[in-house]
Amino acid sequence: MSSDDKTQPMLIKRIKKSVSGHGGAWKIAYADFVTALMAFFLLMWLLGSTTKAQLQGIAQWFRNPERVSLMGGPGSGSSNSVLPGGGSNLTKTVGEEQREAKPNSTQPARSAAAAAVAVDRKNLQNLQKSLEQQIVSNPVLNAFRHQLLVNITNEGLRIQVVDSAKRPMFALGSTDLESYARSIFRAIAPSLNRLPNQISITGHTDALHYQNGGKGYSNYNLSAGRANAVRQVLIQGGLDESKVLRVVGMGSAVLYDPKNPDSPLNRRVSIVVLSQEAAAKIVHNQQAEQSVASAAAARTISVVAP
Repeated sequence: MSSDDKTQPMLIKRIKKSVSGHGGAWKIAYADFVTALMAFFLLMWLLGSTTKAQLQGIAQWFRNPERVSLMGGPGSGSSNSVLPGGGSNLTKTVGEEQREAKPNSTQPARSAAAAAVAVDRKNLQNLQKSLEQQIVSNPVLNAFRHQLLVNITNEGLRIQVVDSAKRPMFALGSTDLESYARSIFRAIAPSLNRLPNQISITGHTDALHYQNGGKGYSNYNLSAGRANAVRQVLIQGGLDESKVLRVVGMGSAVLYDPKNPDSPLNRRVSIVVLSQEAAAKIVHNQQAEQSVASAAAARTISVVAP
């Protein structure tokens, strides 16, 4: 063998065999497509079963996820935070699921109080209708129906008996009721017992003053005396005395006809069948005033004590 034959490189020829067909690449592409399609339908299902508040929270999360993580919230999709966590039921379409649902103990009490107020007002309205029918059907009351004013106010059912120039309830400057006025109050007294509500009686006068300049007996004294006279006649007519909560004299402070201060219409007596709420406020205010007065008296005693 010559030297040229030893240095000549050896060549190896490999023949590639072609494989017919497309191979398995299409299977991978198809699997990716099916996976994407499933994800799409899953997304559509989730969006369709999510509440509006949850959708807004999700959108806000993508806008500012840091704010959401800091704020948190009581439940999924709550309107008072961006995207609060805690909701485990993604199929809920109404409302939300709270993390720690604490019962609101004040809600039943408020509902009961509102129902009691509604019933009380309905009872007062029924009593108003009954009194109006009584005024029409009772000859004694019907004869003076123009002097009887019945209406609902913030305090309750108000029955006003106003004076007339021709038929005054009281003699001038007196607390003695005329006979016809006694008949009116005695006739309505039994009707005031139909409800457990308490009664407030207020006397009013016109603006004519005594000549003593208010230093002695005044319109306040006169109006208070007239209110008390009506109280006595109502009790004589059958009113339960325990129902009378307040007897007040207002003088001419609240005129029925402000444009005519001396008008007989300003001389009147108001009987109010108090609502339960109004009666409770009166009692509460009186108790508060009494507490303040008692505290002031106690301080005075402690100061003057040796």
